[in-house]
Amino acid sequence: MEAVADTRVVLLCGPRQSGKTTLAQQIAGTEIPFYTLDDAITLNAAATDPIGFVRGLDRAVIDEIQRVPDLLLAIKTSVDTDPRPGRFLLTGSANLMTLPRVADSLAGRMETIRLLPLAQAELRGTRSGFLERAFAGDAPVSTDPAVGADLLDIVLAGGYPEALTRSTSRRRRRWHLNYVEAILQRDVRDIARIDQLQSMPKLLRVLAEHSGHLVNYSSFGSALGMNHVTIRRYVGILEDLFLVRTLQPWYSNALKRLLKSPKLHFLDSGLLASLSQLSLEKLCGDRTRFGPLLETFVVGELLKLASWADGPITFFHFRDKERNEVDIVLEDGGGRVVGIEVKASATVSRRDFAGLERLKAACGDRFAQGLVLHDHDQTIPFGRRLTAAPISTLWS
Repeated sequence: MEAVADTRVVLLCGPRQSGKTTLAQQIAGTEIPFYTLDDAITLNAAATDPIGFVRGLDRAVIDEIQRVPDLLLAIKTSVDTDPRPGRFLLTGSANLMTLPRVADSLAGRMETIRLLPLAQAELRGTRSGFLERAFAGDAPVSTDPAVGADLLDIVLAGGYPEALTRSTSRRRRRWHLNYVEAILQRDVRDIARIDQLQSMPKLLRVLAEHSGHLVNYSSFGSALGMNHVTIRRYVGILEDLFLVRTLQPWYSNALKRLLKSPKLHFLDSGLLASLSQLSLEKLCGDRTRFGPLLETFVVGELLKLASWADGPITFFHFRDKERNEVDIVLEDGGGRVVGIEVKASATVSRRDFAGLERLKAACGDRFAQGLVLHDHDQTIPFGRRLTAAPISTLWS
């Protein structure tokens, strides 16, 4: 890993069971001491005396660092005294950079690398060129199409490595539900003090019903007897734990009548399917429920691809008050914009490009491409820089 060779502290950050610990152990080998804060004795030693714990370490891997955030301040002191690169490799199952004192203390000293559940390209042993082609304005390609029931299976399975080892959908569902329960009982306490921990499972189920929709904190709160301020905070905690992700609205001075609400997605489609009690049989009988699940799947795949990109890619959604919308808007560091609409059907019409046309007009030369990704196996042009393409182009 290049970051270990030139950066004092490297943080592998992402949801539990996404492979962070395995990767850290592979990088460390047998030469670098490995400490996990999931071990009760190690946790107690680090929490009791963070400075003393770090003081004697030349180099170290510290697993699940969010369990003792005070260690980060001790690490800062250590690497300021001895600034050699690669001294500390950390893993974290929470977004520590949302804590002001952490972000401020480690600025310029730490590089954060996101590690998300497995992408379809990783599962197939291929390298996806989707984002590069999209921002270059090149038509997407599909070399390994998946349609119909095959696509449903992929979306329902999700990307958590251990869940994928389960032989049946029933066993995967059990793993997902146990996973969520463990996070809500343990990790929530590590990063936040909340008054209504018992309400978190109910909140997660409410959010599952609204994945792919605009966020309405007041509506969520009324369903749980909580105010919108509390709900907003709790959703932020779930986002810090990589269970959900909100996309902020894209805006432009060229467009005055835009909705400003964020849009909610779960990070993993398999987890969402289990929380929503969706199965292959249910979706085959009622395809209307597949749309939000498929959109969550596409968002998750794009987040994984973006985490491998050379430069930053920012995620948005777009919707104006005339109900023109684009499910996902990507903007790179150079200001180029890609719009992506997700459809669960095999048929696409000109009407499906209305939001992309609106976005294209607002962006002008910055608009690289507009795509409607859907359940099909062929790429079909719909005008200049507008294309309907298979979902499978994400891993081709």
